[in-house]
Amino acid sequence: MDITPHYVETTRHRTHYLACGPESGPLLIFVHGWPELSHSWRHQLPVFGALGFRAVAPDMRGYGRSSAYTEFAAYAQSEVVADMLELLAALGRERAVWIGHDWGSPTVWLLASLHPARCAGVANLCVPFWTLERGFDTLLPHIDRGIYPQDEFPVGQWDYQLFYRESFARATQVFGADPYRTVKLLFRKGNPADAGQPALTSAVRKNGGWFGPLDAAPDLPRDADVVTEEDLQVYAEALGRNGFFGPDAYYMNDAANVAFSAPAARYLALPVLFLGARYDYVCETATSTLAHAMRLRCSNLTEHVFDSGHWLAQERPREVNAALARWLATKVTDYWPLTG
Repeated sequence: MDITPHYVETTRHRTHYLACGPESGPLLIFVHGWPELSHSWRHQLPVFGALGFRAVAPDMRGYGRSSAYTEFAAYAQSEVVADMLELLAALGRERAVWIGHDWGSPTVWLLASLHPARCAGVANLCVPFWTLERGFDTLLPHIDRGIYPQDEFPVGQWDYQLFYRESFARATQVFGADPYRTVKLLFRKGNPADAGQPALTSAVRKNGGWFGPLDAAPDLPRDADVVTEEDLQVYAEALGRNGFFGPDAYYMNDAANVAFSAPAARYLALPVLFLGARYDYVCETATSTLAHAMRLRCSNLTEHVFDSGHWLAQERPREVNAALARWLATKVTDYWPLTG
């Protein structure tokens, strides 16, 4: 089934999106994270389009062919959520099932807790409810101090987020020096052998950057279990054109995001699906307490953990698609497409 490009343009923002499936089908909106694209949902769009859904994946602001901005404040969650509500309205719908990953997850959680009438259900990959959308400090109590002793790793695996605040220009410059090698290094499957060891993200500041003293990403072989060469070219072209300012600026709005999330609902009653990745050692939910608040605050929660790394939808597309389809059919029961 064909995936087609489209645009929504308002007075405040332009969103480029990919779509698949009948225009009248129940709407699914897939929200990507850092440093990805609508292309990250390439394994999901045709499957759900073929099932009769209208499956849509936007390029988030700062990415791909959507509008990009040069101020940090433009990438606060208040702006991103507004983009998604404008997209929903432009599609002529009252509500959607929203599916998020990485920085897309806070956006989806905020839609669910601030605008529940716009959500038939929400699903998120890797980042649980009541974490990143509530600010950096919510992450710290869940650090496994057996792996990250306080004196050596005061902020555990979340150290890389502070690197953006302290050395933003350096981070952005190094990623952008060779976008192809950057994404080729980043998009890698999870490694079970790394369990119980400090994640590379825990020493970014100590090492002087994501790649230590290097001024560009090292040239590592492509991980064929996650991306094809064609995929890498798509990512590299978009990030080479726009640069990394926008993607990295999502990390620069913690105080604004905390304030924006303050009035949001503390509990979710709508259908929620959470897909965790056992070998995601940053958003580690299999053995840590990171997902405990979600389990207490979501009364209609379905949860699965897969043997995967962080790029779950790309590394384990069949399993992700099956879990989404099963949840839609059994938990969002008034939403399945009707035929005939």
